Order: sequence, then structure tokens, then C-alpha cells
Amino acid sequence: MSENLKTIRELAEELGVSKQRIQQIITNLSPSKTPNKEGNRYILNSRDVHNIKVSMGIENDNKSTIETTNRVVEYDVYLDLIDVIKEKDNQIKNLLEVQKQTQNLLDQQQRLALQDKQLLDEYKAEIKDLQALTSPSQNIERDNVSQKETTEESPQNKKWWPFRKRGQKND
Repeated sequence: MSENLKTIRELAEELGVSKQRIQQIITNLSPSKTPNKEGNRYILNSRDVHNIKVSMGIENDNKSTIETTNRVVEYDVYLDLIDVIKEKDNQIKNLLEVQKQTQNLLDQQQRLALQDKQLLDEYKAEIKDLQALTSPSQNIERDNVSQKETTEESPQNKKWWPFRKRGQKND
């Protein structure tokens, strides 16, 4: 037989147990770990030998445990990443909704500011029109008032100055 392949007898001699003990262990192995038969004899490769030794407690199944653990860890990491991605997707959706609301509010604010500006311009135009309408009458009234003041002052001045001049001449 080759070095990699062994029979039950060779493995039993190597381990110091009987062939019947190796036969019992092989029958207790799971179907996926059962070695192949060639005719009526089992031909054991290195993996089969390892599985038998693990079942006997001679070897630890660290390699398969590590592989299984790594697969479990990888799967858990994968699930965690999926959860994180879903959470980030929800956060992005929420942020997009907030952005839309903010944009709508900004648009409304700009429209209101434009309406306010238009109203102010209209009010200024109305005030100018009203001032233009009231300005001529106010100018006429001011002219009338100023004319009355000048006419009222002038007779007093005429009366007072002539007396003074006369009085000064007579003295």
C-alpha cells in the first residue's frame, strides 16, 4: 500500500488497538466521514485516519473546529454587515425625506420673501402717489399761510415805523 493510504489492520497496529475497535469507530462515524471501500476492504486516506483518531480522542479536531468557527464568524460578520447596511439605508431614506422637507420650506420662505418685497414696493408706490396728490394742496395752503403772515406783519410795521419816525422828527 502507499504511504497515504492505509488499511484497517495498518491503522490498528499504528494506534495499538484491535481491528474490531477500528471497525466499531468506522460504523459510528457520520456518513460524510465514512471511508471508501474497495471490494470488502476499507482504504483509509489521511482524512479518514484523522476522523478515526478524532473519534477515538487521540487527535483534536482543531482544524475543522477552526474552519467551522471561521465560517460561523464569517457568517455572523456577514449578517452584521447586512444589518448595518439596512440601518444605513434607513438613515439615508430619512435624511432624503428631511432634505425634501427642508427644500420645500426653503422654497416657501423664498416665495414669501418675494411676496413681501412686492407688497412693500406696492405700498411705497401708493405712498408716493398719495404724497403727490396731497403735495399740491399742502403747497397752496403753505403759500396762503405765508402770504397771510406777510400781510399781517406788514400793516403793523407800517403803522409802527411811521409813528416812530414822526416822533423822532418832532422831538
